Parts: sequence; structure tokens; C-alpha cells
Amino acid sequence: QVQLVESGGGLVQAGGSLRLSCAASGRTFSNYATGWFRQAPGKERDFVATINWSGINTYYADYVKGRFTISRDNAKNTVYLQMNSLKPEDTAVYYCAAKIDYTNYPRAKIYEYDYWGQGTQVTVSS
Repeated sequence: QVQLVESGGGLVQAGGSLRLSCAASGRTFSNYATGWFRQAPGKERDFVATINWSGINTYYADYVKGRFTISRDNAKNTVYLQMNSLKPEDTAVYYCAAKIDYTNYPRAKIYEYDYWGQGTQVTVSS
């Protein structure tokens, strides 16, 4: 089992940037595909981005493509989400998720993930 802890959220003005981190413990994180999801108040949890176990393959939701970048450092057991050109509609709780996966297949569905962090709040003011 792996434990996930997100950090890096906060309040930022529209057009600003934040970098979220997802730190993993408990297992060898390089065996896991990892994704970021977000949930705004009163809305469903939505896919944001995913990265495969090796970091070679990434996949993004259309609404963040070109603005957000997912990356990972397996030596540090950490996955990152660099968020640029933030918009008020990006305001949400951001969750990190992981599953053991040795494929290169992009995992964009909530049900595909076995482990979740507690989330970190991102608020973008206009």
C-alpha cells in the first residue's frame, strides 16, 4: 500500500502559477501510474492529468492542456503538477491518485486508481 500526501496549494491571482507536489511513502513509487484530479464545490471530481510509471507518457484534460505540466521524480517518490496561467475556474481541491501499473496506458478515470491523497486547496482569484 502507498500513502499519498499533496502539498503546494494556496491562493493565487488569475494568471499566476502554483506547483503541487504529491509525496508517496510505503512502496516503491516507480511502480505506480499517478494522476491528478480536482473537485470544485458542488461538482464531481474531474480528471486533470496523468503520468505513467516511468514518466515517459503523460496525458491531460483539454481544459488544462498547454497550461499544466505533470512530471515525476521517482528518486524522490514525488509527482508534480506545475500549473501556469491559472484561471478562476481552476479553483478546486486537487487530489493525487496512484495505481500499480507497468503499462504506458493513460489512466484518466477515477475508478482506475486505488490510492488517493487527502487533497490540497487551490483558489484562483479574479
